[in-house]
Amino acid sequence: MGRVEHYRNPDAPLPDRVVPAVFALVRDASGRLLLVRRLDSGNWEPPGGRVDPGESAVHAVLREVEEESGLQVRVTSVSGVYCDPEHVLVYRSLGEVRQQFAVYLHAEPVAGALRPDRVETSAAAWFAVDDLDELPMTPVVRTRIEQGLHDAAVTHLG
Repeated sequence: MGRVEHYRNPDAPLPDRVVPAVFALVRDASGRLLLVRRLDSGNWEPPGGRVDPGESAVHAVLREVEEESGLQVRVTSVSGVYCDPEHVLVYRSLGEVRQQFAVYLHAEPVAGALRPDRVETSAAAWFAVDDLDELPMTPVVRTRIEQGLHDAAVTHLG
């Protein structure tokens, strides 16, 4: 399912729905960050996705991380909550223009082996924080990661 992402674009269409999503900032014992590479854009981002009806945010992130990366994780804290009407995701095939209500959670790995799902992700890998600037990612994702890594004890709202 292809999508077009807009951020602070005055020509972007207005969202017609708000969709709950959850993402995990997973750090290993060495402090590296787990990221997955999206098949549709080639951009890197924390694993995560839509919260399905009937599931909690924590259950959704556990499911999404395992589906997209092969890892099982334990959630440790909240990193941030984001719902920006200037961040719009257009799904033309569905006829939807979404505004995310995104919750970012801190997590740690507990089991599994890295493997992308080849449906949404083409790669899953650990990255040193100093290497993140080299990776292609959207400005929204980069900002949320930076905020989450800046101080894990601070919860970001935006």
